[in-house]
Amino acid sequence: MINENMTRWPALATVISASTASAVVLLTAGCGTGTGAGAVPDGWRTLTTPAVTVAYPPAFTRQTDAERSKYNAAAAALAEGGESVAIITVQLGFTNADSAEEAAIGAEAGIALGSTLGKQEQITVAGPDGGEEARRVNFAFTEKGTQYQGVIVAGLDSAQKSYAVRIDAAGGKLAEGELKQIIESITVK
Repeated sequence: MINENMTRWPALATVISASTASAVVLLTAGCGTGTGAGAVPDGWRTLTTPAVTVAYPPAFTRQTDAERSKYNAAAAALAEGGESVAIITVQLGFTNADSAEEAAIGAEAGIALGSTLGKQEQITVAGPDGGEEARRVNFAFTEKGTQYQGVIVAGLDSAQKSYAVRIDAAGGKLAEGELKQIIESITVK
């Protein structure tokens, strides 16, 4: 089960380094058309913050301020049988960073000990002037006997503040195509 207290990036990132990264995304409903960077798939909604927007599949439910962790600017979860089996969160300004790489290092601090952490990959997300550099980090962990796959996309917004979009899902609960669409929908302001 994934709960709202699992993500504690601000505290952990601050401990690790004062010059790492921060995350962004508030919540609003939206839908769109098209494919590629910044596109919102038909029927999907968006989490929108002052610095980042990310789309989430229709089966997910946006969390209210009271439901989500105080460290998350926005979140949407997928529940089955009253248990959360997948979650998308956005964090903003969780650490000081001078680059997308530093932002990703700060975001990595929020991954639980014992998780399997992949290498950072440089990617591009949609931005105000075209593509913006970001970092993708894949990871895996086991909680209460259930294997989860996770991805963090982190970088800097146009104000040079850190953001991170984190996607955690129990095995088989999020299709690879959906994960790709979520990541491709990330738009930095």
